[in-house]
Amino acid sequence: MTISAEPIIYGLIFFAVLVLVEGIYLTAFGKSISLNSKVNRRLELLEKGGGREEVLEQLRKEMTQHMNAKGIPLYSILAEKAQKANIAFTPRQLIMVMGVLAGVAFVGLTLGTDAGLPVRIVVALGMGVGGVYMWVNNKAKKRLSLIEEQLPDAVELMVRSLRVGHPFSSAVNIVAREVPDPLGSEFGVIADESAYGRDISESLKALAERMDMQDLRFLAVAVTIQQQSGGNLAEILDGLAKVIRARFKLFRRVKAITAEAKWSGMFLSFFPILALVGINVADPHYYDDVMETPAFIPACLIVGAFLIVNMIFMKIMVNIKV
Repeated sequence: MTISAEPIIYGLIFFAVLVLVEGIYLTAFGKSISLNSKVNRRLELLEKGGGREEVLEQLRKEMTQHMNAKGIPLYSILAEKAQKANIAFTPRQLIMVMGVLAGVAFVGLTLGTDAGLPVRIVVALGMGVGGVYMWVNNKAKKRLSLIEEQLPDAVELMVRSLRVGHPFSSAVNIVAREVPDPLGSEFGVIADESAYGRDISESLKALAERMDMQDLRFLAVAVTIQQQSGGNLAEILDGLAKVIRARFKLFRRVKAITAEAKWSGMFLSFFPILALVGINVADPHYYDDVMETPAFIPACLIVGAFLIVNMIFMKIMVNIKV
């Protein structure tokens, strides 16, 4: 039996692409870009000697640059995820990273496989673009998850500040100093914008729309209503913190209950692909007898279409909104 290592080489090259893009990112921006940093990025930039206005301008540019570049061909599929992940790379730099990774993948495919030149070019481009997309998507999911987890504590911190007599702007400043990233820097930008004259409720609305997060919309609406009609903002935010924490607890419970179904769906979706790779590794000539038949290509397209439909329906069945 002949064993082919090519499918394994493809997988290793794609894994190397994912590791390389993370390495480039950390090399370019250092630990200040890390989400689990104890000191949020805004404070770290200020400690390095950056002026408040300069740091605000830099952070605002990073927050909006990707959606502003949505008109670039093919970049629109990445722009929204890159904005939510707050990728510090500019769109031009991110496209350059795609090109560099595609070049690395092409070299790896040339040295490690016998694939033809057109196949290597197409696969290398797919790895470069797909690797960056997967990396950005993973960053966005992690960042949104951390913001959801930090938000109840941040609102409760604002409640305690308001109850001891601080104005709401000071409460936001305290959150910006005490809460780590990603929420700390986001509230730091809101505090700085407020210091330069922008209404806090407008900044909160912009943050909620940029993150597309319902809990942040609740916070923005609560602050806006209190500004327009008055009332005890501390009590309103205290109730909001309890609601957010209850929703987060329910979400975790639903996630635990549906975990088995999600993993079953993933297994059923990817098992045919793994089986195909396994067959090609164990016996590279397994399909040689049928590849020349007229029905081979149509059959492959039909099977691929059914596999895609299966993945879509499996995702829909286990995607429960809370």
